[in-house]
Amino acid sequence: MSFLAIEWDPSLGIDLGFFVVRWYSLMFVTAFLLGLHLMKKIYIKDEIPIEKLDTLFMYTFISMLIGMRLGDVFFYSWDYYQNHLLEIILPFKKQLGESALFGIIKDWKFTGFTGFASHGAAIGIIFTMYFYAKKHLQKSWLFILDRLAIMVALAGFFIRSGNFFNSEIYGKETGSNFGVIFKAAGETTERHPTQLYEAFSYLILFFVMWHLYWKTDKKQQEGFLFGLFMAVLWSLRFFIEFLKEAQVEGREDWVFNSLNTGQVLSIPLVFIGIWLMLKKTNKAKELNG
Repeated sequence: MSFLAIEWDPSLGIDLGFFVVRWYSLMFVTAFLLGLHLMKKIYIKDEIPIEKLDTLFMYTFISMLIGMRLGDVFFYSWDYYQNHLLEIILPFKKQLGESALFGIIKDWKFTGFTGFASHGAAIGIIFTMYFYAKKHLQKSWLFILDRLAIMVALAGFFIRSGNFFNSEIYGKETGSNFGVIFKAAGETTERHPTQLYEAFSYLILFFVMWHLYWKTDKKQQEGFLFGLFMAVLWSLRFFIEFLKEAQVEGREDWVFNSLNTGQVLSIPLVFIGIWLMLKKTNKAKELNG
């Protein structure tokens, strides 16, 4: 192993003795708390009552969890869940000989909710924001999406960092001395740290959007910031997928033996983003012409 390779074998989290705070959960909570703090600054700037942030948090959190879960069920794992419908909503899995809840439930194993899809989260949040904007802000759908997209880009950084700590969603073998050896996942060769590729790409996107909001008039062009987010983030996801290992059943290559499910789902989102950016730009040109 050369100095270009890193052996990665972290602990599960912070051991408090009676409870282990897992790194992924810590990243998840950090993303929400920091996002709320920064969103408060935006609400103050836009002269929106701060108390409406509590409702935004509830809408976003619930729609994200439901969207992520259903996205995995229907986009990637329907072959399994169509015969195990209860497991969609319960954190248990049917398994003979196992028991859950201190032996109270027989032949079921507690697994927690496993399997989440970012595309499902995106769809869930986007549609839920329509009702939030109309009911609580009395503003347009794109108004809140423009601002929330900035926070989602930041959240993407923390969530992918959590994936790195968990040694999951990593890349293919690099074929060189460069890369990360994910020992916790049983790997012995250097692989692309695709979680970090995504994480830092999203962090850069966050800073760009944050700058555009505060230092330019782009926030006045409804849909531009959200369109930029959609076009850039899902383009990044599309290209980085070429380096990822197919670790989840259903994400194998299936279009011309080269594109996987995640990439195919990203394509329409990229085009929606480009359309939003060009649509508002053209409108601005008409007004100025």
